[in-house]
Amino acid sequence: MNFIDIIIKKKNGEELTTKEIQYFIDSVADRTVPDYQISALLMAIAINSMSDRETADITRAMTYSGNVIDLSGIKGIKTDKHSTGGVGDTTTLVLAPLTASLGLPVIKMSGRGLGHTGGTLDKLDSIPGFNVDIPISKAVRQVNQNGIVIMGQTEDLDPADKYLYALRDVTGTVESIPLIASSIMSKKLAAGADAIVLDVKTGSGAFMKNKADAIKLADTMIRAAKAMNRKVTALVTDMNEPLGMHIGNSLEVIEAIEILKGKREGRLKDVSLALGAEMLVLGGIAENTKEGITLMEQNITNGKGLEKLRELIALQGGNPGVTDDYLLFPQPLAKYELIAEEEGYIYSIDCYSIGKASLNTGAGRATKESSIDLSAGIIMHKKVGDIIKRGDVIAEIFAADTDKCLSSADMIKKAVTVSSEKPKEPGLIYEVLR
Repeated sequence: MNFIDIIIKKKNGEELTTKEIQYFIDSVADRTVPDYQISALLMAIAINSMSDRETADITRAMTYSGNVIDLSGIKGIKTDKHSTGGVGDTTTLVLAPLTASLGLPVIKMSGRGLGHTGGTLDKLDSIPGFNVDIPISKAVRQVNQNGIVIMGQTEDLDPADKYLYALRDVTGTVESIPLIASSIMSKKLAAGADAIVLDVKTGSGAFMKNKADAIKLADTMIRAAKAMNRKVTALVTDMNEPLGMHIGNSLEVIEAIEILKGKREGRLKDVSLALGAEMLVLGGIAENTKEGITLMEQNITNGKGLEKLRELIALQGGNPGVTDDYLLFPQPLAKYELIAEEEGYIYSIDCYSIGKASLNTGAGRATKESSIDLSAGIIMHKKVGDIIKRGDVIAEIFAADTDKCLSSADMIKKAVTVSSEKPKEPGLIYEVLR
């Protein structure tokens, strides 16, 4: 088979055969084709897209480009959850202990943050002693005995995606929906889940800015998973303002703990319960999402969700005392309060700019090699629709020094629009696709 012929075929807008797609991915995994030819094919795909069948084929080929994790040793239906990334998006640390406390086996493979979006592993790193490097054999034992593990992805999982993602990042082909869908779903499928719940973000702080594109991505991922006999539900959710009020690693863990203690309501809790309810339905624990939400609310009230988080922390070497004493988390060296200078309604918040401000505090990494400040970040005191008066605190900023606090405060100030006009009620969950 000739790789140049495949490039030309896709350049001309033709469909690639299953064998041609398998040859493409095999060539990527084996490093038998130069980067410039792979890049040319990626660009042809980005321009001319792929059919449902092509997308399913490339997803399948990428899934099996490395080791596929066998979770058959875990009792019950293994249900995974994936978010396309956002700001203040701490849903995993809320829904994982809650669903596990209800008997759903939770083996969650998570990643690290890059740019303005946070990563679950970085958040867990803020818990003293917490270990995310868990071998699969131990993870299986832990889930069978305790119902939950949150861990990093193994190095040999979906190697084709790692290589293609790096090339897409430097060739302007990141935004292709078939390539995004195959990248996400191949990793999830290789991780061995029986069913998957997707949280596809849309808005200023999300990768997919346009709601229609987010819905199309969700639908594409569902179709690809269906072709591989997996059950998938996708929620298209809002990211036009931070999901949680805490942005930054230790800060986000604290907010999750507060939700599990029953002390905090709001958008983060609502999306977490909506996603968790879908997991419980797919996992056969709840008859419907209404029942799933009721069950999780009960385990917030009776403390079982929080107890499961404490159990998870202890199992993976962390100090469960952090759930009672937040001073056990890394502490920032500098703090600054951004004070309101005008009155009215919070009309809008540029979510992307808030994420960049958090990155500026040191809470995120600009490149994969960057180090992060686990104590840094932002606590927003106002959300869209809130009334604000002069002298009110808009946000608290935490960083290693005052200069970072001040520059981040200036970014937040520019991101928040105050108006005398009351805004429309912001959206939260736009679509549910099954």
